Amino acid sequence: MSKRIKKVAVLGSGVMGTGIAAHFANIGLDVLMLDIVPFDLKDDEKDNKTARNRIADVSLKKALKAKPAPFYNKAFASRIKTGNFDDDFEKISDADWIIEVVIERLDIKKQIFEKVDKYRKEGSLITSNTSGIPIHLMTDGRSDDFKKNFCGTHFFNPPRYMRLFEVIPTQDTDPAVIDFFMNYGDVYLGKQTVLCKDTPAFIANRVGVYAMAKIYQLTTQLGLTIEEADKLTGKPLGRPNTGTFRLGDLVGHDTAAKVIQGIKDNCPNDEQAGAFEIPAYLKFLLDNKFLGDKTGQGFYKKTKEKDEKGRRVILSLDLEKLEYVPRRSVKLPSLETAKQIEDLDKRVRSFFKAEDKGGELVRQSLLGLFAYVSNRIPEISDNIYSIDDALRAGFGWDVGPFQYWDMVGVEKGIEMAEAQGESIAQWVKDMVAAGHTSFYKIEDNAKKYFDKASMSYQVVPGTDTLIILDNYREQKPVYENPEVVLHDIGDGVLNLEFRSKMNSIGEGVLRGINDAIQIAEEGEWKGLVIGNNAQHFSVGANLMMIAMLAYQQEYDELNVAVNLFQQTTMRCRYSSIPVVAATQGYVFGGGCETIMHCDSVCASAESYIGLVEVGVGLIPGGGGTKEFALRASDSFFEGDVQIPTLIEKFKTIAMASVATSAYEAYKHGYLNTKDTVIVNTSRAIAEAKKKVLALADNYTQPAPRNDIHVLGQGGMAALMVAGHSLKLGKYASEHDIKIANKIAYVLCGGDLSSPQKVSEQYLLDIEREAFLSLCGEQKTLERIQHMLQTNKPLRN
Repeated sequence: MSKRIKKVAVLGSGVMGTGIAAHFANIGLDVLMLDIVPFDLKDDEKDNKTARNRIADVSLKKALKAKPAPFYNKAFASRIKTGNFDDDFEKISDADWIIEVVIERLDIKKQIFEKVDKYRKEGSLITSNTSGIPIHLMTDGRSDDFKKNFCGTHFFNPPRYMRLFEVIPTQDTDPAVIDFFMNYGDVYLGKQTVLCKDTPAFIANRVGVYAMAKIYQLTTQLGLTIEEADKLTGKPLGRPNTGTFRLGDLVGHDTAAKVIQGIKDNCPNDEQAGAFEIPAYLKFLLDNKFLGDKTGQGFYKKTKEKDEKGRRVILSLDLEKLEYVPRRSVKLPSLETAKQIEDLDKRVRSFFKAEDKGGELVRQSLLGLFAYVSNRIPEISDNIYSIDDALRAGFGWDVGPFQYWDMVGVEKGIEMAEAQGESIAQWVKDMVAAGHTSFYKIEDNAKKYFDKASMSYQVVPGTDTLIILDNYREQKPVYENPEVVLHDIGDGVLNLEFRSKMNSIGEGVLRGINDAIQIAEEGEWKGLVIGNNAQHFSVGANLMMIAMLAYQQEYDELNVAVNLFQQTTMRCRYSSIPVVAATQGYVFGGGCETIMHCDSVCASAESYIGLVEVGVGLIPGGGGTKEFALRASDSFFEGDVQIPTLIEKFKTIAMASVATSAYEAYKHGYLNTKDTVIVNTSRAIAEAKKKVLALADNYTQPAPRNDIHVLGQGGMAALMVAGHSLKLGKYASEHDIKIANKIAYVLCGGDLSSPQKVSEQYLLDIEREAFLSLCGEQKTLERIQHMLQTNKPLRN
């Protein structure tokens, strides 16, 4: 099916509708967003178009103020036009895709689709974002062309950030339409697309809500507090920090109860229906309209009181007494053990050995989950990977149910589950009997899953176009040290993966970058990608190393370390082979400096990029301040006033501005025209490899720059005035101004009497000098210590 989507009509402007419209605008589409005419119009407003469009207009305005931001860049909101169902419905006639996002009532949805069928153009795609209404019920009475172009497309909230995109066809949906959405969701929307069957709650909510309901059930059975359950079912299990009960507060208990009841009512053959009983404490919350965050209290309740540290006092619900009590501390041996274990699979196995009630909760919940998902095939999916993909992308789990099972061991999981009375599906036992001991395996650098239908391992569809570094673990690395590993990712391209804590950049990473470039230059390699599949590309320089040297006043060693960092970033720029970075998540400080010196960056849209060193009392010292001087120089033109450009660069560093998307990073100057935004994070390394191959043809080693135009004392004076204005506006402290003056000094080339051209090395030398001088400041040392202790910046 060859189709280009240029315009989308979004019918409904609630939280989901507006979020979906914003994400369509994010990827460059023209969007028409419609909603109902307000019921409360006054007589003099009934013919007023602005008043009639109020619901959609107000929703769009709210989206522009929302946090987290639904737009990659607020300017993208201009791609959305608003209107109402009565006056503007015929405008859907030129839409290529029409998506319904109205209230979850079948009768209303059917009324909307009747109008859609009347005004849409033939061949246009129509979908519903319903989270639970059977898709096939919506097409009664619709035309054949409507039916073949119709299916469910279920986004998760918030649409920009949640990676799951469930595609739910009916028996009438054209297979080409299904294929189109599976590809479009992945490549253009940046989502993990999952093909679902038209069953209650589809895949993610069906399994995720079971898992939540099981934890609700076990918490009271085992006599645990909600604090204990949340600590156990959050980070230690590779799940969001919210755990289970806090997640319920975020989702809304009315919503969760509706899904729980819907599954219970509509899945009579679900063997685990008992887990879907709504417990007494949840009924208490529902009866009292304590629905979670949207009503100000649920399992947790924020009060107006402050504790001795000035933090808001939060109460938690005692599940037996149904009373709010001060939050209780959590001390469980199983948790204490898990905290010491870095690897998730080892952490999970440690819970299976634990003898306390924490271990019991994790064991019983996971064993129940193993049984549950085994029996959902082929009911909700014909394969295991769709279930795992859905839970990872829709609920933020690091691994899916079958991946957890592999960690425990398939045979051991069967034994233990059946011992606690669970029923494991026969196909799993048949798999083990046939000699297959895991659901997944890596073979020939490809991830394969056990396919129930063929009783054999098959490559997970769609992964052949991705580069997943875990698939290269069994291949001997080209090079490694404790902080990096260099992979051969094929076609003559190398990939350097950081593996230090939070991918911080210390001596091991810097040596690794230098060695990787040397290996590529001296061997038959076409180029190098610097990238990883971790949550964050890099949080920046190893602050502990800097702190130790600064506290001990080892300035000669510190000078050597900073010089190594600078020469490493310059090595990225001036090597004889192309170096391309692939980023995602945090790209802070030294991580930002590294990518700014690469030939190109393939930045995931969800890259949060910034030079944040001011927060710890320093300036960017790995070439970042120098690079902003260079980029300012390159943007000057004949007749340019120059100072305003320089002030923008200065403020970006001085205020430690962080771009909240890769698109915003262009505005801040962290990315430029040589760089590319990749909407799907999973594709960043593969796209970076393509960029290396494209650059490798006729690649010419760049020559170091000696022509950087700096403004000297005149520029410094202007920047110091700008810095003083930050202080007057209470954006900056005295120490901030001291740091700002150092930034100004480097950006302007130091204390030069007039504008002139200087070399990169000259700027690096004065940048390093400024960095080292700040390392001797007591207030900088206080900031570094505070960051290391609290992971938060100190304003002193």
